[in-house]
Amino acid sequence: MLVRLVYASRASSVLTPASFDEILAVSRRNNPAAGITGVLCTNGYVFLQMLEGGRKEVNETYLRIARDSRHHDVQILHFEEIAQRKFAVWSMGKVTFDRVNAAILLKYSAKTTLDPYAVAGPVSVALLEDLMQTANIA
Repeated sequence: MLVRLVYASRASSVLTPASFDEILAVSRRNNPAAGITGVLCTNGYVFLQMLEGGRKEVNETYLRIARDSRHHDVQILHFEEIAQRKFAVWSMGKVTFDRVNAAILLKYSAKTTLDPYAVAGPVSVALLEDLMQTANIA
């Protein structure tokens, strides 16, 4: 059974581009063996991540992430069983919001800054889908 989990968290300290790339490198190295795919977004202060894969593997990955001291205020925004993945081609896609057109963020929120805590979980899923369609995910 496939599931999708979307969560948000706040960085414990400002995330540098090098730190973000290091997190992605570890994810991209470990996720294929667990069958995990998805996307990780940040503005340096807030993380928004979607994980897709088997229920057990997604839950184990989320629990490991939730215990990571590099962030806090970890909250599940959305969880669902799925028939197919949205992000099957990425062991972990990357979005940095300093390069995203502000109009995309305004489409889904009241401000042009990333605040997944202020919107419903399905809105975060729609934002990630839009970012994928507009080639903002690397």
